[in-house]
Amino acid sequence: MPRKGMRSLCFSPETPLFQGSVSPSSSITSPASGFSESMIEQIIDTAAIIVAKWDGETSPYAKVTSMFYESKSEAMHFIRSVNDLRKIMHFLVSGQDSGSENLIRAQRLMQIAMKRLQKEFYQILSMNRAHLDPESVSTRSSRTSTHSSLSDYDYDASPDYEIGAAKESISEVEEVSFMAMSDLKSIADCMIGSGYAKECVQIYNMIRKSIINEGIYKLGIEKVSSSKINKMEWDVLNLKIKNWLEAMKVSMRTLFTGERILCDFVFSSSDSIGESCFSDITKEGAVLLFEFPEVVAKVKKSSPERIFRLLGMYTAISENWPEIETIFSFESISAVRSQALNSMARLSESVRLLLLDFESMIQKDSSKTIVPGGGIHPLTIYSMNYLTALADYGNILTDIISDWPPPAKSSLPEISFYSPVSNESPAAPISDRISRLILVLLCKLDSKAKYYKDVAISYLFLANNLQYVISRIHKSNLHSLLSKEWITKHEVKVNRLATSYERFAWGKVLASLPANPTAPMKPAEAKECFRKFSISFEDAYWKQISCVVPNSMLRDQIKVSIGRKLVAVYQNFFDSHKSTIGDEKSITLFVRFYPEDVGNYLSDLFIRTLTSGGGSSPSSSS
Repeated sequence: MPRKGMRSLCFSPETPLFQGSVSPSSSITSPASGFSESMIEQIIDTAAIIVAKWDGETSPYAKVTSMFYESKSEAMHFIRSVNDLRKIMHFLVSGQDSGSENLIRAQRLMQIAMKRLQKEFYQILSMNRAHLDPESVSTRSSRTSTHSSLSDYDYDASPDYEIGAAKESISEVEEVSFMAMSDLKSIADCMIGSGYAKECVQIYNMIRKSIINEGIYKLGIEKVSSSKINKMEWDVLNLKIKNWLEAMKVSMRTLFTGERILCDFVFSSSDSIGESCFSDITKEGAVLLFEFPEVVAKVKKSSPERIFRLLGMYTAISENWPEIETIFSFESISAVRSQALNSMARLSESVRLLLLDFESMIQKDSSKTIVPGGGIHPLTIYSMNYLTALADYGNILTDIISDWPPPAKSSLPEISFYSPVSNESPAAPISDRISRLILVLLCKLDSKAKYYKDVAISYLFLANNLQYVISRIHKSNLHSLLSKEWITKHEVKVNRLATSYERFAWGKVLASLPANPTAPMKPAEAKECFRKFSISFEDAYWKQISCVVPNSMLRDQIKVSIGRKLVAVYQNFFDSHKSTIGDEKSITLFVRFYPEDVGNYLSDLFIRTLTSGGGSSPSSSS
């Protein structure tokens, strides 16, 4: 019987005989054919020599020297001897020879050998912290490539040749990490196969968990309560969010990826042990990392602009979700996946609420300040900046909004001019939401246009702002979220608004000229017509000279349209009736504007502002 206190696990007949790292070139006879007495004693004697050499209790040399560092070939010989020793022990136990002197001797050697391997395992992990840090380990493109390239490397067969081949396949930077990982695997395989998995795991977890915890700390990830987040100034919270986004990149690219690679490789002989180790080492830090977005999403006081930080965090988790599922695939660490999903759900909820807040903010805007010259309203600029920035998160917003029930139709503003574009097929949820927000903005602008005393400028104001909206759509990702039909129909609305502006601003000037400008006319009638035109044109010019049209295409369109209607008609009238009113002196007295003057004044429109000063008086210039 084994001595009291000795392990029995490694002697159980049920334990796999060839578990662990075993050299295919071993000279041991297959267990099926049994071992002779002399062979058993030879194997034990061989093991006794190398085990005694590296027994720290009896050898001063072994006490201060690392076997794997001093001689890799001797370390592999030590591993092979231990594996051979284990086979002999299994053979003796299965043969009901558990009380033999050979078994007792083998047990004693096994205990000494395991103690030595524990020390070597600890030394390799401790001395190679820098080379086994997650960033170094994760230089491999994937756990698959790491596992395949390293697992093919077998120290047991021609170590020198294999080491040389391995060096050729990796860079110098990876070499030390490669060797250390292979040494750890050899020891882990041997200890697990010999029934000393617990001791191996304890050492591994203790050192590796300290490395992960240190990495989490350096990344600035800490436990933060909702109450503390709510009390933070936005600048402080914004900095924490930016720090988290960077920490997320590093964690997924190196920290957790590298640890999973190392765990999978070192404990490749036992999936359950690898899972247990990885879970114990990373679970706490990973949950802490993915918990932060959920806490931030719960902030009670939040402005619409903060949506972009929430979308940034949602994007970070979403884009890394395949890796999250792969790295934290174990059931024992499902809490990490659950926390990531909880954070995404909470972020989605907050993003939806902030979109509603943004809509409400537009609807509640009560400013009655008019923009000089019918220019672009600050609300339009702010809203389109907001929407174009949202469009950069189009795919993410699509995920968030996809299952969000559409708003009730009754809640849409009742203004027919900006009513939603009809479409035979229902719009995608994201398109529906974006078009609704633009509709709310346009309806608010419509109400603000009423503050202009000049009806013409109110129409120009609406044309300018709608054109600005469309321009921003074309120059951003919004164009991919809205249908071509929507954009085309709103471009038509800009033309309708511009036409309305022309009618109200210059209609009186056109009305001062006869319907048939070339029809015969008495001198007094011609003089009166010239007088009415001059008065109405000068009045219209002074009203419109302060107007602005920021968009060059719309500006040219309006100018060309007015010029085509006004200058052409006036030119015909002037050419037909200038001689009717008398000689050159009479023309100078009664005709204040020549056709080319009218064209010049019209070309001067829409580029000035009230602050830059008005143009010269048409009458004085003439």
